[in-house]
Amino acid sequence: MSRFSGRTAVVTGAAQGIGAATAARLAEEGAAVAVLDLTADGVRATADALTAKGGTARGFACDVTDRQAVDAAMAAVAAELGGPHILVNNAGITRDNLFFKMSRDDWDSVLNINLTGVFHCTQAAQRYMVEQRYGKIVSLSSRSALGNRGQANYAAAKAGIQGFTATLAIELGPFGINVNAVAPGYIATPMTAATAERVGSSPQEHQKLAAERTPLRRVGRPEEIASVVAFLASDDASYVSGQTLYVNGGAR
Repeated sequence: MSRFSGRTAVVTGAAQGIGAATAARLAEEGAAVAVLDLTADGVRATADALTAKGGTARGFACDVTDRQAVDAAMAAVAAELGGPHILVNNAGITRDNLFFKMSRDDWDSVLNINLTGVFHCTQAAQRYMVEQRYGKIVSLSSRSALGNRGQANYAAAKAGIQGFTATLAIELGPFGINVNAVAPGYIATPMTAATAERVGSSPQEHQKLAAERTPLRRVGRPEEIASVVAFLASDDASYVSGQTLYVNGGAR
């Protein structure tokens, strides 16, 4: 398949997990992929893996909470790869704790990266998309947006993504830009593995318990989220905008 031939995709948080899987899927389908993450080593590893498989990729170290760094990275992407035509807002962290014990720093860190970072990257990318009269923006929300014990900060940020998405679909739609979100359930990633360790469990046991609560009786894989993101980033979804698609194995 080559749904993204001639397109440039920017994927944030692409050094591992869902971001790396999404970058790989878009590259496999012909996109030139800009791999963004916090460290140069992280982006280099993902970009090198994509080019080794015959894809086109460049790594850009970028802190999404730093607006000047984001603007500089987006300008570098446009200069080196063209576009950007596709933006996948995936960068995120967790700092879980019960609300009465949650520190201001943990609140601010999660909101700054998971929500304000999306604002920075989207505002920078949409300038190019408006000029092109074409763009696909897909942001990662979460099932936690519906509420999850110990995640007041993360839930607030991921719920914010959904309102942000619905609003931008209205504002950017007249310029040929589709804006959507994907809300994963439990996905086996380094982030969920770290969550397991924080609560005194192993990743395997944590996944087993999550699978037992999921109708499909298993947890998800990063590649399964990447396939949904790729659909929303493609022209197959040309009349889909302002939506949040939950991908969680049927969990309620």
